[in-house]
Amino acid sequence: MENFDYCNPTRIVFGPGVHSQVGELVKPHADRVLLHYGGGSIKRSGLYDAIAASLKAAGVAYVELGGVVPNPRLSLVREGIALCRRERIGFVLAVGGGSVIDSAKAIAMGAPHKGDVWKLFAEGTPVEQALKVGTVLTIPAAGSESSPNTVITNEEEGLKLGYGAQVLRPVFSILDPELCLTLPPEQLANGVSDMMSHIFERYFSNTPHVDLTDALCEATLRTIMKHARRLRASPQDADAWAQIVFSGYVAHKGLLGLGRQQDWACHGMEHELSALYDVAHGAGLAVLTPAWMEYVFRDNVPLFVQFAVNVMGVEGGFREPEAVAQEGIRRLRGFYKEMGLPSTLEGLGIGADKLELMAKKATKIAFGAQRPLGGLRKLGWQDVLAIYRVC
Repeated sequence: MENFDYCNPTRIVFGPGVHSQVGELVKPHADRVLLHYGGGSIKRSGLYDAIAASLKAAGVAYVELGGVVPNPRLSLVREGIALCRRERIGFVLAVGGGSVIDSAKAIAMGAPHKGDVWKLFAEGTPVEQALKVGTVLTIPAAGSESSPNTVITNEEEGLKLGYGAQVLRPVFSILDPELCLTLPPEQLANGVSDMMSHIFERYFSNTPHVDLTDALCEATLRTIMKHARRLRASPQDADAWAQIVFSGYVAHKGLLGLGRQQDWACHGMEHELSALYDVAHGAGLAVLTPAWMEYVFRDNVPLFVQFAVNVMGVEGGFREPEAVAQEGIRRLRGFYKEMGLPSTLEGLGIGADKLELMAKKATKIAFGAQRPLGGLRKLGWQDVLAIYRVC
């Protein structure tokens, strides 16, 4: 196990109906906030009115900015930054899923910054000051409700970049499973794929002596798959949604990666799909993850056997470890198919014409200096291209 320094100060308020507490949770931090959200779903569902009433009852004024879309756009972030500066806003309240929360974090980091916020993403400049952020989660998936990370798409340049800083962790997040009861099946599927990938990026590690986090990763993966299947059969099963919401939070709060080298190759490869083709992040990960596993599993066969047995329920002779590992990967593909997720790039509407460009962008060689992806195995652009082609 490797040394680590971990602190996650995000307050989690969990349970049915807790979104009504948002006003009293915001009040100690600000009397005036930016209310940030996506499309019209929060208004159609009545959530917008409930949030507005709670803020009003607590004496919190708000200025609103809607319009966040999946793979949140830099243009709206810039608009939000200008709005916060003009209205002297010191707190951003995100009501939505990971895209809304990521957009809120980017606004929060850009508002106190004198230059353009995209430069922070492009150069990785350290950020030590940001507006405070609170969230009301409506789509369990990205785990952004307690992470220090944000990912933004520059639609003009066709780039999707991430940024992480401890000051971007939300001060509180409201996790109300009842807000998920009307989510369509594709949102469930994409969300489950995303949160499972957050675990895979930490679990598939060459770091030895990490028994506890191995077990925590495996238990969380089994829980996600079990309750995702329940929700496919009964979409309004509130108890199953509670398990999924809690699992998505655990998957990306940082706990499962403590003391271990992490990978993040699949996320790096998928960001190029989203940047150029605007595909759903979870759907892209469902295509790439099994292909990545097939490409790298021989670098750590015992770990992939452990995954196959402890997570995917494979039974077989341990004299044939590669066969056991491959059966685990096959079953993962089967689970994604069961959830209605695509299995090929063609299924995402992606052709072969830009695969090399995406591989070179993912590894930064397109920008003059290659930076290999991954931890379990370092992937150069030719490796990434090979994985894309398998897909």
